[in-house]
Amino acid sequence: MRVGMYYSNDDVRVEERPKPKIGPGELLVKVIASGICGTDVVEWYRRDRVPLILGHEIAGEIVEIGKGVKGYKIGDRISASHHVPCGECHYCLNGHHSACETLRKTSFDPGGFSEFLRIPAINLEKAGVYKLADTVTFEEATFVEPLACVIRGQSLSWQRPGKGQTVVIIGSGISGILHIQLAKTKGFSKIIATDINDYRLKETLKFGADHIINAKEDVALKVKEFNNGRLADFVILCTGAKSAAEQAIKSLDRGGVILIFASADEGFNLSLAMNDFFWRSERSIISSYAANPKEHLDALELIRDKKINVTDMITHRLSLDEIQKGFRLVSEAKESIKVIIEPNKL
Repeated sequence: MRVGMYYSNDDVRVEERPKPKIGPGELLVKVIASGICGTDVVEWYRRDRVPLILGHEIAGEIVEIGKGVKGYKIGDRISASHHVPCGECHYCLNGHHSACETLRKTSFDPGGFSEFLRIPAINLEKAGVYKLADTVTFEEATFVEPLACVIRGQSLSWQRPGKGQTVVIIGSGISGILHIQLAKTKGFSKIIATDINDYRLKETLKFGADHIINAKEDVALKVKEFNNGRLADFVILCTGAKSAAEQAIKSLDRGGVILIFASADEGFNLSLAMNDFFWRSERSIISSYAANPKEHLDALELIRDKKINVTDMITHRLSLDEIQKGFRLVSEAKESIKVIIEPNKL
């Protein structure tokens, strides 16, 4: 079969490798659509592990079923989690599924930028495979995983009603726009989006942002202008730039929460004035990564019911032969939002 082999953001090659062979309890899936995630282009993170076949936002069709598999049949249309938590360890039982050692060790074989992939038995055992409703397209289903992560992030960090509250999303790429849309469903009174890219900023207005700020400006000052002199109650950090992290802290009001939702630039450490978070402020910082099976099902339901508009986020649909172009579009982050690779497209 053909795969997209990642060596660097500027070197993604179409290569041949054997089609995976499945064992008992496993599935072989024909990959119809696979989204390029912002984490796929974090080059420094995987520099020492290349070459790799990436791709974890997948949707496809079951073409082979291993012995003992129940509840699935050949021809089923599915989405799947590449990482699955065990559901039994200390972390899972306390709601911290992303800290589970099983989650860290599980994955597809190979990644989703391939014509076929093997879903291991543990992914089925731990409820990591999701059937698609007839009304959900394959390309829509590539958003199940990123939206599940967004659902988890907001659930962990924000338990209050949205009414009367202001949220600022710093970084208006794929995850930023999903956060905007989810915040809209929660009734936040003001949703403010920031980015250094004017194209993406304008796009956020289509998905529910009430105000936009070019991040080259004084973001905290602009937030006050839009928010009756107050800073934000909730700040979601969807980019790893140092300047963005500093803007997040400056834009947060007393009693507010910052959600860290992106990896930082390589080697970046944040200096924090502890007393600014202690004296009469009650401000909090929380991080979130990945999602559990329930959050994937919640994401699939929101997509199925058209409460989150994912189709209009897709700016590029590319064949496997065009995968290098796709990685360039995502890494440059200019006039693109969601780039979908269709590995079996001729």
